[in-house]
Amino acid sequence: MGSLTNHRRFVVDQSWRRPAAGTVVFAGSPIKMFRLSATGKNIARLIEGGEVLPTGQEILTDRLLDAGAIHPDVSPDDEMPYQLTDITVVIPTFVQSTHDVNQLSTLVVNCTGVGRIIVVDDASPHSLPTLEDATVITLDTNAGPGMARNAGLTHVTTPLVAFVDLDVTLNNDTLGGLLVYFADERLGIVAPRIACDNTAGIIGDYERVRSPLDLGVNQARVAPGTRVSYVPSALWLCRTEAIRAINGFDASIRVGEDVDALWRINAAGWRCRYQPNTTARHPPRASIHEFISQRRAYGRSAAALGTRHPGAIAPVRVSAYSAVMWALISCGFPLLGALVGAYTVIALARKLRDVPNATEESLRLAGLGNLHSARLLASAVTRAWWPIAVLLALVSRRARKVLLCAAIVPAMYEWWSQRPALDPLRYLALRLIDDASYGTGVWEGVIAHRSADALMPDVSSWPKSAQ
Repeated sequence: MGSLTNHRRFVVDQSWRRPAAGTVVFAGSPIKMFRLSATGKNIARLIEGGEVLPTGQEILTDRLLDAGAIHPDVSPDDEMPYQLTDITVVIPTFVQSTHDVNQLSTLVVNCTGVGRIIVVDDASPHSLPTLEDATVITLDTNAGPGMARNAGLTHVTTPLVAFVDLDVTLNNDTLGGLLVYFADERLGIVAPRIACDNTAGIIGDYERVRSPLDLGVNQARVAPGTRVSYVPSALWLCRTEAIRAINGFDASIRVGEDVDALWRINAAGWRCRYQPNTTARHPPRASIHEFISQRRAYGRSAAALGTRHPGAIAPVRVSAYSAVMWALISCGFPLLGALVGAYTVIALARKLRDVPNATEESLRLAGLGNLHSARLLASAVTRAWWPIAVLLALVSRRARKVLLCAAIVPAMYEWWSQRPALDPLRYLALRLIDDASYGTGVWEGVIAHRSADALMPDVSSWPKSAQ
């Protein structure tokens, strides 16, 4: 596999910081520290200015891309490495109603222009429509989305394959807008943003700002332990070589098979990207029962993923300093917690002593890191760890306060910043149901698989050096 040899323009990640325009860069997910040579400093300046890079910069830009510190900067005028006819669309299908029939017919029409469309009928209880523009493969028994995608993959002869779920809405530009990223010869998967449909109802109002399929507006490298650790396979555009190199999806997993496949592709050395400049749509759950069932299923998949990818499914990733600081504050020792926070700044300042404005940078990194850790720990308390938190709250007044703060403060901040079409109480209620349902599924999976990996935190120091 080569580097991104055909691409010469990049944009910096939202995490990018180069103090005093010097030779040290903090960027990526998780945050890493890069030390630049004089040539590297000039390349960093060109990247920051959105300028075309000279040849010979691939070693540095590859390192920055792999860390999530920079991203390809593309435009409609860029030369396309592939065309729509180089794509085979595989649609795993389980048709249960007339609505599904109409959805499938529309989806096939919207994929017109690609090289081939393959619909895999996963033993649907309802008859499929007549699909003149698609090849239909029928499975004798319902085997799940992983097996259905694999069945379609065996018939793919094009260099690219798109896996598209039945209930995804896309337009003629959705797949075409992703093609340009395959100028990167190491790109294995690229996925668009999956936004929630404008469906009426409180669940739709909630999922328009907090859908588990919608990963936000910022592009990202996708890898375990990063800001965007997965992308849902509601719509993936893959290099056929990459997905075949890992033997496709693990058909033994009914939920989370896409995360497993993505992490295996990443481990094989391919890049995976989230590119929200292209958007598809997905409907919200139709009822509270479906809403809860979906979140529980996602939670149950965490334990299965944990057994296959040890350490990758940790419910929270924070520095040891932050973990100790917030533990002390939660236990009623705010002064000791503050001292640990102060020591964090001192320790970072020593580590960064040759960085311009070392004290200022240490304060910034430590402050933002501790605030980010508080949000992650609060999320773990109300999701994966909520049964433990509730048991402690039954016997401890302080634990009750911690649980209430973890449940209310982040939710109200989200409501204030996102401004959904819901009042604060209904938003809070749905968020609590969301988190508790996921956490219930995690514990169900932990018990079933007899593995606590999905409950174990990842405590490490930051920022790491990427010299």
